[in-house]
Amino acid sequence: MRIGLTGGIGSGKSAVAKLFEEFGAFVIDTDALAAEAAAPNTDGFLAIAHEWPEVVRYGMLDRAALAEIVFADRVARERLNAILHPHVRRLAAERERLARPGQPIVHVVPLLFETGYDRLVDRSVLVFAPEAARIARVVARDGIDEQGVRARMAAQLDPEQARARADAIIENDADPATLRARAHQVYDQVTGV
Repeated sequence: MRIGLTGGIGSGKSAVAKLFEEFGAFVIDTDALAAEAAAPNTDGFLAIAHEWPEVVRYGMLDRAALAEIVFADRVARERLNAILHPHVRRLAAERERLARPGQPIVHVVPLLFETGYDRLVDRSVLVFAPEAARIARVVARDGIDEQGVRARMAAQLDPEQARARADAIIENDADPATLRARAHQVYDQVTGV
């Protein structure tokens, strides 16, 4: 059983992923895999360095400089996705082999629907949070200003469109105990526990 867990930036995907792991799932974080795919001297890194040499400093990828480019330019963002996503999918397939037999596998994918990754999972779960809460979380967590957060939000599927496509939705608009209860209910629903 493969579950795709998604949600806009600041929605609480990571919190829900940790809960799903507590409930027994094997979690694969595609953001972490993207970082691995873009590590120095990997094929992903070399392709990024070829495309945007200005984001490589002292042999390392300047992620903030790259983010500034791709969140301001849809074509650049699509190019970056085309470079990294095949590597991410390969790494995810390798990680799946580490799961126990019968263990639900949760792929945490910020761009689940935008990249077609939803076709690789059995069920999709959307974490949905109010826009103001999402902005406040990201500003506090990442130190990005509101304009930067809004640029990242604009690069993702409209949350209402994601709601229409998801198999299940976890509303993240209350306290942690409520989120836990909602996550447990959806986890049981999508895994058939």
